[in-house]
Amino acid sequence: MSGHSSHPDYLGHHYDTPEQQFDSGSLGMWLFLATEVLLFAGLFCAYAIYRSHHPEIFLYAHQYLDKNMGALNTAVLIFSSFTMAMAVRMAQLGKNNHVVTLLTITLLCGFGFLGVKKVEYEAKWKHGLLWGKKFHPEEHSAGAHGTEALHDAGVTTAAGVTTAAGVATAAGGAGASHDTGASHDAAAMPAGATDHGAAPATGGSTAAPVGINPANADPMAVRSNIAPPPAGPAGLAENAFEPKQKVNSHATPKERPSNVHIFFGIYFLMTGLHGVHVIAGMSAIAWVLWRTMKGHFSAQYSTPVHLVGLYWHLVDLVWIYLFPLLYLVG
Repeated sequence: MSGHSSHPDYLGHHYDTPEQQFDSGSLGMWLFLATEVLLFAGLFCAYAIYRSHHPEIFLYAHQYLDKNMGALNTAVLIFSSFTMAMAVRMAQLGKNNHVVTLLTITLLCGFGFLGVKKVEYEAKWKHGLLWGKKFHPEEHSAGAHGTEALHDAGVTTAAGVTTAAGVATAAGGAGASHDTGASHDAAAMPAGATDHGAAPATGGSTAAPVGINPANADPMAVRSNIAPPPAGPAGLAENAFEPKQKVNSHATPKERPSNVHIFFGIYFLMTGLHGVHVIAGMSAIAWVLWRTMKGHFSAQYSTPVHLVGLYWHLVDLVWIYLFPLLYLVG
């Protein structure tokens, strides 16, 4: 009994030394973190399987994620890892005033991260970019205003309609060229030629369009009748997407692939689960912050700060993987 009565207040009665208590706590935390890694590993495997079988879904859908917000959150969490590590070091040195400041900054970074995610989630909800049967994306090309905006951006809006940038698609999918260079001289144009420089292709033939003298025909107009390239790896056609011209902050693919909701289901599941871990980490940080302000820690005992720091670093590490896998697919 005399041995136990000499123990400091922070030392558990079932430990002989503070070092033994610290090692036991660290081992328990690392085992818990291993289970967390297994949890996210299953989701990463699901991501890998769906992306390998449906690359067109991920290439299409990731363009609706805001890379700037994702990069901002990445920077916020990396900075919070630095402040958390410094808080652990200051706790080991017994500088509690510094610990309070650094933990407060880390907590504010957590709130900043959740605030950015709220903005992202709100935009996805508003535009119907959700999971499963809740996936009902808005269409932007129905009204006259939408058509005008597409024309101004130089994007093809429908089969056979040419935009201001000179890109056109003929009915049936055959390409038709539009001269984007110097303006045509109307007096020098061959009889029967149009001011667009070429007529729609018929059957993919490489012959000169009707009404144009092959000797005087624009070679680009003739080459535009060549059939499109074959499909790329995993069945993804190379011409499945328009150039990355932005209209209303969204890319403009020619056609939306089926089952796009799979991507958003994975997105919300992985980022939502990560958000739950962020909230749990913030709660733990608030707890050790309160205890630090009460003077419970010193240079001899700061184990809880160390353990919470390990958990927060895992939260940061998971996001560092989520950001490129979801936001930087292309």
